[in-house]
Amino acid sequence: MTNELKQNEEKQKENTERKEKKARYSVRKNGKVNKNKREEEKVAQQEKENITSKKKTNTKLKRKEKLDFNFKKSNLKIIPLGGLQEIGKNITVFEYEDEIILVDCGLEFPGDDMLGVDLVIPDVTYLVKNKEKIKGLVITHGHEDHIGAIPYILKQINIPIYATQLTISLIKNKLEEHKLTQTTKLYTVKQGQTIKFKQMQVEFINSNHSIPDAVMLAITTPVGTILHTGDFKIDYTPIDDKVIDLNRIAELGNKGILALLSDSTNSERKGFTMSESSVGEVFDRLFLNNSKRIVVATFASNVHRVQQIVNSSIKYGRKIAVCGRSMMNMIDAAIELGYIKGAEDVFIDIDNIKNYSDDQLVIITTGSQGEAMSALTRMANGDHKKVTITSNDMVIISATPIPGNEKYVSKVIDELMKIGAEVIYSSLEDVHVSGHACQEEQKLIITLAKPKFFIPVHGEYRQLIAHAETAKKLGIEHKNIFIMSNGRTLELNENEATLTTSVPNGKVLVDGLGVGDVVNIVLRDRQHLSQDGLIVIVVAMDSSTGEIISEPDVVSRGFVYVRESENLMDDIKKVIYEEIRKCEENHITDWSTIKSNLKDTLRDYIFEKTKRNPMILPIITEV
Repeated sequence: MTNELKQNEEKQKENTERKEKKARYSVRKNGKVNKNKREEEKVAQQEKENITSKKKTNTKLKRKEKLDFNFKKSNLKIIPLGGLQEIGKNITVFEYEDEIILVDCGLEFPGDDMLGVDLVIPDVTYLVKNKEKIKGLVITHGHEDHIGAIPYILKQINIPIYATQLTISLIKNKLEEHKLTQTTKLYTVKQGQTIKFKQMQVEFINSNHSIPDAVMLAITTPVGTILHTGDFKIDYTPIDDKVIDLNRIAELGNKGILALLSDSTNSERKGFTMSESSVGEVFDRLFLNNSKRIVVATFASNVHRVQQIVNSSIKYGRKIAVCGRSMMNMIDAAIELGYIKGAEDVFIDIDNIKNYSDDQLVIITTGSQGEAMSALTRMANGDHKKVTITSNDMVIISATPIPGNEKYVSKVIDELMKIGAEVIYSSLEDVHVSGHACQEEQKLIITLAKPKFFIPVHGEYRQLIAHAETAKKLGIEHKNIFIMSNGRTLELNENEATLTTSVPNGKVLVDGLGVGDVVNIVLRDRQHLSQDGLIVIVVAMDSSTGEIISEPDVVSRGFVYVRESENLMDDIKKVIYEEIRKCEENHITDWSTIKSNLKDTLRDYIFEKTKRNPMILPIITEV
């Protein structure tokens, strides 16, 4: 019994130990499992967070890429259609995406080789193709080389025009002549004002030039600010007291100017341009104690020069008469707008000059460039209906000849001196100052503007090069200076500028009412006629037999005087007979071939006899 009890106790004890051991194992196992589970969950959570973080990073990158793609700026295009490597015909295109702003729209006067041509205007084919993009035409000042082509361009593209007061008045006169006032929108802008377009805006900055109301233009675009100087000089003592706004140029320069387009006309001249007020001092000296009648020839647009003539006339008790339609129109507009002051009782009608003695008179006239039909040239030739030059006249030519006009001006001076008049011109007295900046003034503008890119404009090639050299001396890198040509496109952004494609450009010739109908071949014919003359051959032929019915008629114009060259005319007729006979022998019946053979044979014969090459026009009449 005792043994059984002991055995049972031992079994119970083993069972209990077994259960405890099993429980401890189970706890250890569960603890390990739980620990592993927690670690796995932690790893999973970390991976999840990493994935989420990566997704967020990728999303940010994608969003950034998307933003960068959506907001990448286009390039600004600057396209000069005229005014580069030439004098005149100034017009420049500023294009950004679907928006175009034009700056100036001028003409050029024809050269000696453009016989019979009145005016030269720019080719605006590119503008016609893109007329939906054009938002406005902005004008820097009222000279012909900046506004003269406006009526002709408006007939192709109707665009609004923005300009200062005097410039708008001069444009209105042109539009009235061409009957375009009703269809054209003109907006008068004051210096300091800003015109806002879709993506670009234009600020008008007060400037100095040889005509009032000249401005520089600050064109703000999405890629940066462009400063366009227009024609300018820096005059610290201007006649109207409106000094160029150098402060505003400096402000823009401090903010950052992307590109500067600057006037290059006087870029070869060192130093500074003299102030307009210095001419008034010379006038006073010439007027003082002068008993002669004074005739002053100057540019019609130089209102400040006229104001100084008015001042001297008032000071020395003289009345002023005006000759020349353009001069009269300009003075009337300037007086009406208040640009000429103190003129109420000074001006008289040209018909009334006979009522005043010579020492009481001043005559202001056009013709300072020796133009053939100008008032001064007609006076010098004795052809003017209302003014006769005498030995008691002092003629002041208050201008310097434009390159190419020197011989015409010299001829006028010679003719005036032959009459006995005293002639004062720029070689003798400082009766003229330029309206364009010299090198030191150009340096000042570049220094204030501090442009990244520099583009010399308004000048011939040598002048553009000289201006570029000035810019290099001021630290602008050679790669950032662009010598452009008409039609070439410059594309630029904040970082770079590149010359890319070219657009249609060139000269359109205006002859009378015809615009563009005088092309190169017409000019060649005119030059040919002017050099060697014309011969017209008229031959009457039988339509059936091809025989000459009557004696050929030879008409000469500008070749030889027929009455003094009868032998030559007879020889020419013999050559015609001989050539017709050859055509008959060779059975040539086509009249165009006969004409061609006649022309070739006669050309060779005439050159052999005269060493001249006239234009030959054979005319065959059928009988």
